[in-house]
Amino acid sequence: MKKVTKAATLVLAITMMVCTLTACGGSKDGGTLTFGTNAEFPPFEFVASSGSIGQYDGIDMAIAKQIAEENDMTPAIENMEFESLLVALQNGQIDAVIAGMTVTDERKESADFSIPYYTATQVMIVKEDSDITVATDMADKRICVIQGYTGEICVGDMGYPYESFKKGTDAIMELVNDKCDVVVIDSATAQKYIKDNEGLKIVEDSSAFESEEYAIAVKKGNTELLDKINNVIEKMLSDGTVSELSAKYIETATAE
Repeated sequence: MKKVTKAATLVLAITMMVCTLTACGGSKDGGTLTFGTNAEFPPFEFVASSGSIGQYDGIDMAIAKQIAEENDMTPAIENMEFESLLVALQNGQIDAVIAGMTVTDERKESADFSIPYYTATQVMIVKEDSDITVATDMADKRICVIQGYTGEICVGDMGYPYESFKKGTDAIMELVNDKCDVVVIDSATAQKYIKDNEGLKIVEDSSAFESEEYAIAVKKGNTELLDKINNVIEKMLSDGTVSELSAKYIETATAE
C-alpha cells in the first residue's frame, strides 16, 4: 500500500507540475488562432512573397494578425474556396473567417459575426468602350461574377443570367478576352483589377448597389472568441488603424 501511495503521490506531483508549466506557457502563448480566408480578393487577402501572416497579405490579414497577437495567440491561415469557409467554420476546421465577407441574414443563420470593420459596395468592371452606364444596361449582356461573392447575389436578385467563377482573376480574364461584357465585384478589388489590366474601367450605380459591411465570422455560440475579436476591432477602428491599413493596401494595389 505504501508503494502504491507513494507512486500515486509522485504521479500527482508530476501532474501538478505539468499543469503549472502548461498554465505558465498559456499566459505567454494562448495557442493558435486559425482564420479561414479566400486569398483571391486583393487588397483584402492575397498571396505575397512575404505577407502579414506567412505568405498571406492584405487588409484582412493585417487585422487578423493584430487580433491574434493582442490575445497572446499565434495567427494561422487556411486558404480555401470562398463557399467552403462557413462550412469549415461549422466543422471546427478553422476558428474564424476573415475574407471580405459581407454580413447577410442568410449567413447569420450559420455563423455569428463581429462588429463590421469595413463598408464597401458593388461596382461593374467593363471595357473602356462599353455602353454600360447603369446596372439595368446589363440586362442583355454577358455577366461574370465570383462564386459566393455579393456580386453574385446582387445580379441574381436582379434576375439576370450570369456565369460564376471561383477566382476573380478568371472572371476578369473572361472580360479581357471578350468572352463577357461585365464583371460585378466589390469596389476596392475592382480598383486593383483595372490597375492590372489595361482597357478596363469601373462603372458605379449607387441606385442599384447598396453599401455592405464586412465582418469576421465565428462559430455560432462562440461568444468568448467573438468578444476577443470585437475588443480588438473596436480598438483598431477607434485609433484609426483600420483606416490606415485600408489606405495603405488600396494605395499599394492601385499604384502605378
